[in-house]
Amino acid sequence: MTTAKRDTYTPETLLSVAVQVFNERGYDGTSMEHLSKAAGISKSSIYHHVAGKEELLQRAVSRALDELFAVLGETGAIRGRAVERVEYVTRRTVEVLVAELPYVTLLLRVRGNTRTERWALERRREFDQQVAELLKAAAAEGDLRADVDIRLATRLLFGMVNSLVEWYRPHPGTTSDQLADAVVSMALDGLRTQR
Repeated sequence: MTTAKRDTYTPETLLSVAVQVFNERGYDGTSMEHLSKAAGISKSSIYHHVAGKEELLQRAVSRALDELFAVLGETGAIRGRAVERVEYVTRRTVEVLVAELPYVTLLLRVRGNTRTERWALERRREFDQQVAELLKAAAAEGDLRADVDIRLATRLLFGMVNSLVEWYRPHPGTTSDQLADAVVSMALDGLRTQR
């Protein structure tokens, strides 16, 4: 990792650097010394803006969670047949993942070792539960196969989406729309009833 220049330091760039270091070293393996070196500022400069590394973690995972939960409030997630809402939420979740890749990666790597991590895990479970309710509604409407366990379908769907953080890297010629199309097609075609 290259060291940031002191004159480009802002609270937002500090957060960006912290997320990069947390993703490289793991949250538990990152010290304030690591963060100060990566940001190119003193530890006291970091403490001027945040109470410590857990506050940086809180800000980072909140950014990812806020974006994901915002999807659930969008018109496409609340209107229409449940299967269309599932498709919309799946597509938008992929788009959020691509747009906020380092932040979502960090969110998906928290393990519950701190208060912030436990809070983030609970929020992830809330998100998954809301999607499971959509899947259940789609099955009740007859658009998803009745022989598939909803909890299993939810885990498989988001296992597929969440795995993107491990291998997806933006490159020319591939858009988030193409990636979302592939995920939606692969996941939902297997879950839909044949009509």
